[in-house]
Amino acid sequence: MIRRNPFIANLKAGYLFPEIGKRRREFAAANPDAKIISLGVGNTTEPILPHTNAGLVEGAKKLCTIEGYSGYQDEGLPKLREKISEVFYKGKFSIDEIFISDGAKCDIGRLQTLFGAAAKIAVQDPSYPVYVDGSVLAGAATGWDKTGYAGITYLPCTEDNNFFPNLDLVPRDSIIYFCSPNNPTGAVSDRKQLTALVEAAISKGCIIVFDAAYSEFIRDPSLPKTIYEIDRADLCAIEVNSFSKPAGFTGVRLGWSVVPKAIKYCGGESVNADWNRITGTIFNGASNIAQAGGLAALDEEGLKEIRSLTDFYLGNAKIIRSTLEKLGIKCIGGDNSPYIWAFFPGKDSWDVFAEILEKCHIVTTPGAGFGPAGQGYVRFSAFGHRADVEEACRRLAAGFI
Repeated sequence: MIRRNPFIANLKAGYLFPEIGKRRREFAAANPDAKIISLGVGNTTEPILPHTNAGLVEGAKKLCTIEGYSGYQDEGLPKLREKISEVFYKGKFSIDEIFISDGAKCDIGRLQTLFGAAAKIAVQDPSYPVYVDGSVLAGAATGWDKTGYAGITYLPCTEDNNFFPNLDLVPRDSIIYFCSPNNPTGAVSDRKQLTALVEAAISKGCIIVFDAAYSEFIRDPSLPKTIYEIDRADLCAIEVNSFSKPAGFTGVRLGWSVVPKAIKYCGGESVNADWNRITGTIFNGASNIAQAGGLAALDEEGLKEIRSLTDFYLGNAKIIRSTLEKLGIKCIGGDNSPYIWAFFPGKDSWDVFAEILEKCHIVTTPGAGFGPAGQGYVRFSAFGHRADVEEACRRLAAGFI
């Protein structure tokens, strides 16, 4: 018989979000009258706004005409790639440096194939689970224990270091996974910090995989929205981004990666050329309907809708953070990010998760699920209907502490 892929066996039991779903179902079964409100998983809840939705509809209509039909678009529609370069990068990148995908998470998983099992990995701690779990599946990490996976360097981001890691810990010749605004902490790195990150990557021969999926929530104009606002980042950084949160495309599935031609391996080979080869081999491109919607989202009216939608979720975040702080709970995030990172010193994250679920019938996300440095924290998500968020906050204020 064929043996199981040993790298799958190296994964610790249970991906974070299915585990949360399992515990929610168990609680609901035991408490059938409870109205459970989710402030946990970062899944959008509000409808796609009219102009962007009209782009999706028009994209679908075109497919039933000779003139409008289109088939495979492995790297993405040229018009969309041009528009992404124009809107997000001031035209800095050519269309063959921008690759359209079915989402940032999917791109992060596929990027592992660029580097293989021998790659050294460094991640912010806490961090979005796919950075670590994808590395394990690629064979770059083994041996889980309570301190994390052997083969992965964890870069603690805590209150003590203002949620920005000590870059001296980054191994030479490693892949650095970095997210700003950060999921889960909601922290946003400033220009000085990202400059230090880029300089460290260049001096140590590293490549940064920069996750900017929440960049459209940044309201402080002094904070960079892309790693490419930093000088020389195009020599060392791949950026991934997504329409999921700003345009409500979590179910539509559309994202992109930027792989500058200037990035080279140690032998001088082109990372861009390899990524082009990989995407052409294992991916047939994002839905052409989704890409039509993406084009609509990036024109003048669509960008207004993105601003409106992200403003709505930031309004939710403000309500949640204000409620928690009135309860004496220390928080960060929620100002330039849709996530609020709440600290419960001396408590186990899963115990706090259970307490909030049992007392208030609210689902959150335990910080320990994002890495060892997340212990003692709980993430609250602002992705919810306003009435549900307000009701959840009333319950927290009345029954949690």
